[in-house]
Amino acid sequence: MNARAEPQLLAPISNRHLDQLEEEAIFVLREVAGAFERPTLLFSGGKDSLVLLKCAEKAFGSGRIPYPLLMIDTGHNFQEVTDFRDFRAKELGAELIVRSVEDSMKRGTVRLAHEGESRNAHQSVTLLEAIEEFRFDALIGGARRDEEKARAKERIFSHRDSFGQWQPKAQRPELWTLFNTRIQPGEHFRVFPISNWTELDVWQYIEREQIALPSIYYAHQRQVIERRGLLVPVTELTPPKAGEEVVTRTVRFRTVGDITCTCPVESPAATPAEVVAETLIADVSERGATRMDDKTSEASMEKRKKDGYF
Repeated sequence: MNARAEPQLLAPISNRHLDQLEEEAIFVLREVAGAFERPTLLFSGGKDSLVLLKCAEKAFGSGRIPYPLLMIDTGHNFQEVTDFRDFRAKELGAELIVRSVEDSMKRGTVRLAHEGESRNAHQSVTLLEAIEEFRFDALIGGARRDEEKARAKERIFSHRDSFGQWQPKAQRPELWTLFNTRIQPGEHFRVFPISNWTELDVWQYIEREQIALPSIYYAHQRQVIERRGLLVPVTELTPPKAGEEVVTRTVRFRTVGDITCTCPVESPAATPAEVVAETLIADVSERGATRMDDKTSEASMEKRKKDGYF
């Protein structure tokens, strides 16, 4: 009688799934390097851009990423995130380009309706100015389809016209791994290598790869105000209004952006594994749970993207 064959050991399903997503991201990152002359990788120091940077390290080798990192700074970013951005870029030996909305305001290309207006949407102007300054023909970013309805419409290689605008009804088909990267002078592409990832995928990958993040992604004590169903952090830019009660809560940030429109969620999760467990049962998207600027209308993000927003 033949000896019973030993069963083959298979990788956990989650790992196989992450391997497939990572492989796709690496393929896209290499495709950009081969197809464009002046690409750049948008890098804010947030979790998605740090995951993207990790994939770029695997695609090209540590210290050998063939394009610069670009940050559009509103001037109202969380200090923990910008400090980590600078640390990570220096650690990697990557070129970091920072362009500021405040400089656009000084040039008169950005004008706020009032002093307290969020600068988040105005990043589009500064981004388009940076594209013109450096003649970038491809901008790689960490946007994902599960974040928001307008992002779900977008291709991995998303064409922008000579005005930097997105035309959702005129997108190019993407069949298998064949991408049409042809552009006319003045046009460019926005490229989303982790477009098919979910928030859960991102956190599982962070846990697996032991990716370091800014501390505000994990549980900490913070003064907040309950406003419009969100927990607004108390800062100089977002002070309490008359009649609002300031309370101290244990919170973490699911996504990080401009202070004036980014809110934390109540959470005791202090490790990637604990965040994964919370994300598994979350019934509201990260932007839906944390972004005041997306609550203005159902079409707010799509309108901004048509105007050049990332």
